[in-house]
Amino acid sequence: MKSSISFLFVIFILHLIVSVSAGSGYYGNKENNNDEDQETSNNPNLDDLPSTLPEFDDNGLSSSYYLKSCPEAEAIIFNIMEEWSTKDETVLPSIIRLFFHDCVVRGCDASILLNHEGSERTAEASKTLRGFEVIDDIKKALEEKCPKTVSCSDILTAASRDATHLLKGPYWMVPYGRKDGKVSNAKEADDLVPMGHESYTSLLELFQSMGLNVLDLVVLQGAHTVGRATCGSIQERIYNYNGTGQADKCIDKQYLNYLTRKCRWASEYVDLDPITPNKFDAMYFKNILDKNMGLLATDQALTSTISTSKLVSTFVNAPTLFDYQFGASMNKLSKVKVLTGDEGEVRTNCNLVNSNHY
Repeated sequence: MKSSISFLFVIFILHLIVSVSAGSGYYGNKENNNDEDQETSNNPNLDDLPSTLPEFDDNGLSSSYYLKSCPEAEAIIFNIMEEWSTKDETVLPSIIRLFFHDCVVRGCDASILLNHEGSERTAEASKTLRGFEVIDDIKKALEEKCPKTVSCSDILTAASRDATHLLKGPYWMVPYGRKDGKVSNAKEADDLVPMGHESYTSLLELFQSMGLNVLDLVVLQGAHTVGRATCGSIQERIYNYNGTGQADKCIDKQYLNYLTRKCRWASEYVDLDPITPNKFDAMYFKNILDKNMGLLATDQALTSTISTSKLVSTFVNAPTLFDYQFGASMNKLSKVKVLTGDEGEVRTNCNLVNSNHY
C-alpha cells in the first residue's frame, strides 16, 4: 500500500505544481467548504475574481473568458443543473458521459449536440445518450441573458463539472473560450467511442491519441462510480463471452448471478457501481480490485496491467487523491482539440449550426 500511495503522491505534487503555475484553478470537494460558504453559494464569488483578465493558456482558453461579456454564465449553468438534478438525479452522470462522447470525436466542440441526419447524435454509439434537453435549457437561458456569447461546448464542459459537484464529487475551475464545431459525423462516433468491450491496449491508444495518458485513462473511467449501462452492453460478457457460450470467468460469481437475473432483456438498465451507485466516490475502484465486480469488460481490464492495478489500488486506499486527479484529468480532457477564435462559432441553438437558422 505504501508503494502505491508514494507512486501517486509524486503525480499529485507534479500536477499541483503545474496547476498553480498555469493558473488552472482549484480542484477540491464540496465538503471542503465551510458551512458559511455553503449556505451563501455553491459557486465561486464573482467579487473575488480578478478585475483584469488573465493570460490565455496554451489552448487559447481562460477561466475568466466571460467575466465581462457574461459574468453570470457559471451561475446560470449551475442553477439549471441543480434544478434538473432535483427532478431527476440520473441526469447528472448522463451529462458527464455526454461530455466524454463529445470530446472523443473531433475534440470538445459540441459536435455531439448537432441534431441532423448522419450526425454523431444519430450514431449507434450515441443511442443511449441523455441530457440534451438540459443543455438546451441552459443555452436558452444564456441566450436571453447574453445573446450569441457563450458557446455550447463551454456549456457542456461546465455542466459536466457541475454534475460531478452535485454528485458530491470534486469541483474545479473551468477555462473557457471554446468555439462550436460545424461538422458532426455518425461514422466517426461509431469508429471511435468505446463501448465497454475494448481491450486495454485499444483504450490506451485512444487516450494517447487525445494527448491523455494511463493516469487519465484510469481516473476518467472512475466516472463509472455513478450512472448506469444498458444490459445490452454486457449480455455478451455474461452469456457468451468471446463466443464460448459462457460468462467471462473474471466476474465474481455472486455478481454474475445477479447480472444474469437482472439482464434478461437488453433494454434494462444496471448500475455501473452496484454498491454506491448514486454517490461520486472511489467505491468503483474497490469493486474491481477486491471483488471482481467491474460491470464492463473495460472496467475490469484496469486490473490487467501492473501500472493500472497500482493506480486502482492507490485510489482505493487514498480516495481523496482520486477526487483531486479526477478534476485535473477532466480539465485536461476538456482541452482536447478545442476550437478557438475563428476556428468555430458560437451557436445560438446547440442543435444546429448557425447558418441553418439565421
